[in-house]
Amino acid sequence: MAWLNANAVFDPDTLKNSVIGIQAELGNHDSGLHQHAMAQILFTRQGCIRLTLNDGALLCLLPPTRAAWIPAGVSHRAEMKNTVAYRSIWFQPQHFPSLPASPGILNVSPLLRELLERITEQPWETRWGSGSSLHLAALCVAEICTAAYEPMMLALPQDKRLSRLSGDALPPTLQELAALCGASEKTISRIFRRDTGMSFQQWRQQWRLMKAVELLATGQRITDTAQSLGFASDSAFIYFFRTMTGETPGQYFA
Repeated sequence: MAWLNANAVFDPDTLKNSVIGIQAELGNHDSGLHQHAMAQILFTRQGCIRLTLNDGALLCLLPPTRAAWIPAGVSHRAEMKNTVAYRSIWFQPQHFPSLPASPGILNVSPLLRELLERITEQPWETRWGSGSSLHLAALCVAEICTAAYEPMMLALPQDKRLSRLSGDALPPTLQELAALCGASEKTISRIFRRDTGMSFQQWRQQWRLMKAVELLATGQRITDTAQSLGFASDSAFIYFFRTMTGETPGQYFA
C-alpha cells in the first residue's frame, strides 16, 4: 500500500509512471501553492479540504466522500482543518487524453470510490500499460469523465478593493460592502459580473453554501451554522440548503 506519512516529502512527477496513487491521513495541513505536470483526483473519505486554484482566483470546497479534479498544470493549494483521510491519484495526461480539461468537485459513485481505493493500494512501480492494471486505470478514467459536478466552486473577484472577501468572515451585504471599500454598488456589481459570472447576491449565496458545508463537515451543529451564516432560524437555513443542493443537510452528508 502506498501510504504517505504526514512528514513525507512527495512529488508524483519524479516517479516517472503513468499512474501514481497514495493513501494518507493529515491534520491541520497546508500544502502551499504548487502544481504538477500530472492531473490529479483527490478524494476525501473523512474530513473537508479547502482548495484554491489558478493562483487564488478560484475557491473550491471538497466535502467528505466527494472528489476534486485538478487538471495538469493548474496551480492549487490544499488546506485541511482537523483530520482528513484522503486518497489521491495522479495521471500522466499524455497516456489518458480523454481526462477532463476543467477543474471541478465531483460526485463519487460507489464504483469510482472502489476504483480509487484499489488504485491507491498499488505500489508506485505498478505497470499500468497492460493486463488488469490497464483495465483498472481505464475504468477509473471513464468514471471520472462521466461523474456529475457539484456546486462547490466559487470564482473570486480580482479587484484589490474586494480582497477582504477571500477570508472566512461572512461577506457583508452589497450596501455594506460599498461603504467598506469606497466603491458604488453599481461598480461592485459590474466587477462581480466581470470576474465571477454572477451577481453579488448569487455569489454571496454560493459562499454561504460552501461555508455551511465546511462547518457541518467539521462537526458544527445546524443551529450554530445557521447563526454564524446570518440565518434567522434553523428552518430558514435548511430551506436555503435544500434549495441550493436539492437535499437537506442530513441527506447531503448521509
